[in-house]
Amino acid sequence: MPREIRTLGIVGGGVIGSGWAARALARGLNVVAWDPSPTGEQALRDAVANAWPALTRIGLAEGADPERLAVLGSAESVAAVADFVQESAPERIELKRKLHHAMAAAAPADVILGSSSSGLLPSEIQEGARHPERIVIGHPFNPVYLLPLVEVVGGRQTTPETIRAASAFYASLGMKPLHVRNEIDGYIADRLLEALWREALHLVADGIATTKEIDEAICFGAGIRWAFMGTNLTYHLAGGEGGMRHMLEQFGPALELPWTKLVAPKLTDTLIDRMVEGTQEQAGGWPIKKIERWRDERIIRILQALESADRDTGHPTYDPRPGQD
Repeated sequence: MPREIRTLGIVGGGVIGSGWAARALARGLNVVAWDPSPTGEQALRDAVANAWPALTRIGLAEGADPERLAVLGSAESVAAVADFVQESAPERIELKRKLHHAMAAAAPADVILGSSSSGLLPSEIQEGARHPERIVIGHPFNPVYLLPLVEVVGGRQTTPETIRAASAFYASLGMKPLHVRNEIDGYIADRLLEALWREALHLVADGIATTKEIDEAICFGAGIRWAFMGTNLTYHLAGGEGGMRHMLEQFGPALELPWTKLVAPKLTDTLIDRMVEGTQEQAGGWPIKKIERWRDERIIRILQALESADRDTGHPTYDPRPGQD
């Protein structure tokens, strides 16, 4: 690590930024944050407070305290005092590049600047910045304070040392760093999710299924297996004793059938209304914060169940061996 990480800087305090803040505070770190919104500080503190019961359930580190959060007046002031900075601004390349240029000018040379971008190329973000070799993507998943995956992506100028140091820091927060070795739009996880999302929109647009029916198809089917074995191992088992080879020989020809539509449908007013009405019905009138707590409780139980099963079977869900990409 370039330096010991005692203070995490947060630039952008929305859903993702506040999730980073909550995770770091629960690990006993100091957090300094900035958000341009006039109501940003209160929203950030409210989000941390809403996450704290879940974090308490899974165990707080020594010194964990939401009061160790300080809100500063600019991105530059955050970068100047933090040991690691995580930017979580809206997904616009011009905005992210501007922020990283400003942070890079203010931060000491050994401070890594991470971006929570969900699909932008890090080479475009680091272009023209001071010490571009220390700029890296750290793409998390919502809720950041519970879900362990973080995709680590370097740009053309990012050094291997930065990749290793950023991955080590994310791991110290209890996360599962996944090094995306090739710089690519959308990285790995979001490219997979995007394909499923496009197909779901087509099913709603064509009147084949409601948002609730689509979610049930995942929750009570493949989603349960995905929680611990993903897609490829699932299909390996589908081939029986012949494994993946037999599965591809038997079911591979079906890939040529016109089942799916990977081109996204046009977001007409009708489709938007169907998506909004469907998800509002699913929410049942619950406010967002209540749904977040409902979600967190179920994520915790799944994570605890997987951890218990890993201990009992000796076959870990996540490979803990160092150096595995």
